[in-house]
Amino acid sequence: MNTEQVHNCIAKEMEINSESIIVIEKMHKWYGDFHVLKNINLQFKKGDRIVICGPSGSGKSTLIRCINRLEEHQQGRIIVNGIELTHDIKNIEKVRAEVGMVFQHFNLFPHLTILENLMIGPIWVRKMEKKDAEELAMHYLERVQIPEQATKYPGQISGGQQQRVAIARSLCMKPQIMLFDEPTSALDPEMIKEVLDVMNQLADDGMTMLVVTHEMGFAKTVAHRVIFMDEGEVVEENEPHAFFDHPQHDRTKLFLSQIL
Repeated sequence: MNTEQVHNCIAKEMEINSESIIVIEKMHKWYGDFHVLKNINLQFKKGDRIVICGPSGSGKSTLIRCINRLEEHQQGRIIVNGIELTHDIKNIEKVRAEVGMVFQHFNLFPHLTILENLMIGPIWVRKMEKKDAEELAMHYLERVQIPEQATKYPGQISGGQQQRVAIARSLCMKPQIMLFDEPTSALDPEMIKEVLDVMNQLADDGMTMLVVTHEMGFAKTVAHRVIFMDEGEVVEENEPHAFFDHPQHDRTKLFLSQIL
């Protein structure tokens, strides 16, 4: 199946499925003259666990950053929970309130304690009372199994613990969707499992998750679908068993032969 056929199949599916929490339709993005995302047509239902993989520079991180408007698309439509992302600031704020994001490099405030890092969003964005925000923050620190780190600063804990703090911080905003941009790529190998374990728990709880990652074990065991991107296009999309055991596109076969 060539790339054009993949696009046509995806577009046809989108016509008959009205239950999507995220819809991306004929979406394009450029950086100057560089066409970084080309005719992206995807949809995700509530509770979907999606892994997006591909070589460096394929556009996968840019794609998920467009979903909460950290990057702006120039053509096509992105609709999140019924709200289309346009230049309307109010709509952008509504979408960001429902979409949590975990980055490769944690993005914690180094001058705030772990507890304060978690409380700042609920207090400033959700207008929560300080006492309630502290209770919420401790709840999610317990959820990611590091409540004993609450009074420390980010520089005093390991990379794996910092990433778990970043996940807890996003959860404090009670998002409907979680985006993960290569959440384990900056970690030492022994720290990767502790972060993936937390993500596995979120998956078990039914969180809608889009995960850019090269952790193919996670893709095989947790994902509902795997999307492979190359040169700004969706080359192949399938459920994990078919994706790994019977890839359809030569480019997918080459990628899998290099990473498995």
